[in-house]
Amino acid sequence: MPNNEAISWQGDKLDMLEALSLPVWVFDIDHKRVFWANGAALQLWGADSLAELRTRDMAADMSVSVAQRLGQYQQDFERDNAVFTESWTLYPNGLPQLLKVAFRGIRAEGRMMMFCEAQNTLSADPATLRSAEALMHTSTLITLYDGAGRALYRNPSARAKVAHAAEDWRGRFLHDADWQALKQGVAAAGEARRLAQVQTRLGTRWHEIAARACRDAVSGQDALLVSEVDITDLKHAEARASFLANHDVLTGLPNRNGIRSECLPYLQQARRNGREVALMFIDLDRFKNVNDSLGHASGDELLIRMSGRLTQLLGHDDKVARLGGDEFLVMLAAPQAEARAQELGRRILQSLGMPVRLGGMDVSVSASIGVSLCGDGALDIEQMMRHADLAMYAAKDAGRNNLVFFTPALEARSQAQLALEHDIRRGLERGEFVAHFQPRVNVVSGQVVGAEALARWQHPQRGLLMPDTFVSLCEDCGMILELGRQILLQAARQQRSWRERGLDLTVSVNLSACQFVDPSLPALVAQVIADSGCQPERLELEITESVLLGHDEQTMRTLQALRDQGVRIAVDDFGTGYSNLAYLQRYPLTSLKIDRSFIADLDEKPAITELITTLCRMMGLNMVAEGVETPRQLQWLAARGCQEYQGFLCSPALPAAAFTQLLL
Repeated sequence: MPNNEAISWQGDKLDMLEALSLPVWVFDIDHKRVFWANGAALQLWGADSLAELRTRDMAADMSVSVAQRLGQYQQDFERDNAVFTESWTLYPNGLPQLLKVAFRGIRAEGRMMMFCEAQNTLSADPATLRSAEALMHTSTLITLYDGAGRALYRNPSARAKVAHAAEDWRGRFLHDADWQALKQGVAAAGEARRLAQVQTRLGTRWHEIAARACRDAVSGQDALLVSEVDITDLKHAEARASFLANHDVLTGLPNRNGIRSECLPYLQQARRNGREVALMFIDLDRFKNVNDSLGHASGDELLIRMSGRLTQLLGHDDKVARLGGDEFLVMLAAPQAEARAQELGRRILQSLGMPVRLGGMDVSVSASIGVSLCGDGALDIEQMMRHADLAMYAAKDAGRNNLVFFTPALEARSQAQLALEHDIRRGLERGEFVAHFQPRVNVVSGQVVGAEALARWQHPQRGLLMPDTFVSLCEDCGMILELGRQILLQAARQQRSWRERGLDLTVSVNLSACQFVDPSLPALVAQVIADSGCQPERLELEITESVLLGHDEQTMRTLQALRDQGVRIAVDDFGTGYSNLAYLQRYPLTSLKIDRSFIADLDEKPAITELITTLCRMMGLNMVAEGVETPRQLQWLAARGCQEYQGFLCSPALPAAAFTQLLL
């Protein structure tokens, strides 16, 4: 048979090859074509001539695995003059032919080609044929090792991925413990499976490895059949999914899950090392204003900048996370955690307060920081986070741009507030909130001409509670609409009751900002009027100045819808907010109530009240003075044309029955 030396394709040697009865051909691996074939090979390939056979492009229907295998042969020919005898299935004219073929390298035209000698035709059952083809084409790496860990056989995928130098199975593992675990598993149960990092031609990869004890079919010696599936992409996807689950996408900082999985072990180790631990809750003050005025993209950019500043301020033993929204959490461990938190908090407030350039303008935000400490007690991360959160809200209540440490008093206040919220919900369900009525008196005649309905809470244990006990919490917890509805309905029903007794009184009811901006307010008022049977023209709704600012179109629609029902509209606490003469002209208002603070200052600062009374006279608005307590104040108001007053000079707010008794 020819060796790897160049062959002359003329003369006696060529004649000898032509004379062979066995098919012999030369395959050009680079061009994927038959370079030369004898007559028997032409017959095998179903070709009319060598010229016709050479025109066939074998790459057209050659699988990736076969092309890969041929490339491996070519490398072996170049490297060590390898010779192979294998069973191959050829497909001349699309018809399968199972042959035993000997392959060796041969150089022609300056390239390494493959000399092929078909030794005989094989026959096998379909299952055997298909299993051999599957072994050839599978992407799974399959290797047979001897007892010493040397490779006896690799399928094409294994040969393509395993570096030539890595013939030793053990040497492929990045961590020897993985090899040891597989070896022990096979020894104990005959088979084992493991995820491990291994060395390949592509570098370090993650493989799912299955190993099973067997025998070598050639030598009969103990062997190990190993299959490997590359799961690197899956591992990377898992790592990415884990990162996203434990980190904030916007800033890359750990999120709440990350605190538990990454940061909690750090804090636990710090405690074991005898260090104190502190958590710092950081909330950006009025961050919503940035989103509302500059857009969410600018808000996101601000959060990224703030997270960067926080990261730069932290030491090696400090960690930062983003809890969501505009809230961040800093974790630190130090021998004196309180002093460290105080010093770091001061620098955080200073750094975060520096202007940031957003949308072509400098934007400044402050921060409120709450700190909780873990000194000698057991580490309870959930409790510490709750305590830091309470302290942060205390910092906001203290005026923002501040740092507050948690104290037990803060938790007691929080628990009391939670209990109060529960009581309010129960009280609304049980009808414990009632309207008391303060008389509105005609300044000239001294007769009671109306009443302002004021909410009171008849608490079953604490007795009668004033609005400052529950109104703000109702607003925070979303219960103000229901409270307002109940008081409005009670006031409307009382107006009807008084009318049926011959008392022609106007009843006024305060509306909170939440009630006024509720789109269903006009429908609610209409329903209350229908259900109570009150006179719409004797029902007055009081709103504050701030409600009338910044919502021109919607405000006008709401006010007009109420006025169309005959309801009167009064501006309450006039002069205490952003007083704007324009809205007094624009909106359909009927009354203006002078705040009690101006009445109390009449002796020392009468100028503002003088201006308000003049304004009301010019615009034809009904004037109602609040908080009148002395005859001297009443005389001053009467001299300036004020129509009504209310205050302790006449009476405080009374239950409906006592109010009625006052009139009879």
